[in-house]
Amino acid sequence: MKKLMLDRRQAISLGFTAAASLGLTACSDGPSEPAADTKGDNTAAVNTDIDKDAFDKLVATVEQADDATIQANSWAKAIKDAGTFRLGATRTSVLFSQLDETTGKVYGFDAAIYLSLIRYILGDENKYDYTQMTSDTRESVLQNDNVDAVFATYTINDKRKALVSFAGPYFVAHQGVLVAADNSDINSIDDLKGKKVAVQSGSTGPQIVEEYAPEAEVQEFSKDDECRAALEQGRVDAYVVDNTLHMGNIVKNPGKYRLAVDSFGPEDKYGIGLKLGSDGVDFVNDFLKKFEDDGKWAEFYKICIADRTGATAETEAPVLGA
Repeated sequence: MKKLMLDRRQAISLGFTAAASLGLTACSDGPSEPAADTKGDNTAAVNTDIDKDAFDKLVATVEQADDATIQANSWAKAIKDAGTFRLGATRTSVLFSQLDETTGKVYGFDAAIYLSLIRYILGDENKYDYTQMTSDTRESVLQNDNVDAVFATYTINDKRKALVSFAGPYFVAHQGVLVAADNSDINSIDDLKGKKVAVQSGSTGPQIVEEYAPEAEVQEFSKDDECRAALEQGRVDAYVVDNTLHMGNIVKNPGKYRLAVDSFGPEDKYGIGLKLGSDGVDFVNDFLKKFEDDGKWAEFYKICIADRTGATAETEAPVLGA
């Protein structure tokens, strides 16, 4: 990727730094809270709200696949015949899949991809049945054929690839360390020694903390909001998960947290989960290639992430092939 000025981690980190310099220094992933008071600050603030009109209009430009393309793939054909897409996803990730409770629509980078895929197959992005995902349920719903695909900032790794198949990757992240805004004790991975660290069960967090901070005391929770609640209540000292989730929270609701370590550990390549051995992998990868080639990946990245974090660096989609 010679055209790449900064990698995706750096772009988002740059956006976080820009947002922090404008007073956006901490947040929560729950219901929206008022922005921090910026009296005396004459600097123009980053608009952290997504441009919903631009998002909706871009989804509407996705052209439906022709019948021959659908009929050639058993996974896509089954969805077309059913007339609905059985979607496994989340609705609480600020940058990737956030529910707008006033409209019932979901916005974010994951939402952009799954709505576009649904429109590509069915001609209407609203034709889906939603199943809420947690880190613990993603493999089981695919194995039990409860959903057609899982979109949930789902990290590709060898352990999971033994249980499910992946299309993608469509995004790359790293790990970050979140602490309370008034915590000045933790500023590096080494500072996690002897500290209580929250991670999401079923995620890559437990293994990563064990590798990079083996003397930390790991405490597992099912969901992001449970990890953050433990942090806010002082039951844990830090929270380790994908830095994209932390940064989304920080940008959205200032005042609660601080990103003590913005990036560490291996690359987290986000993929789209499908049932093990599904020919849907080929179909989705072909769709993603088209999605990237016609510029929609870059446009949605700008709408969902770059414009909301202040990131200005050029970036590209990762190479496909899980």
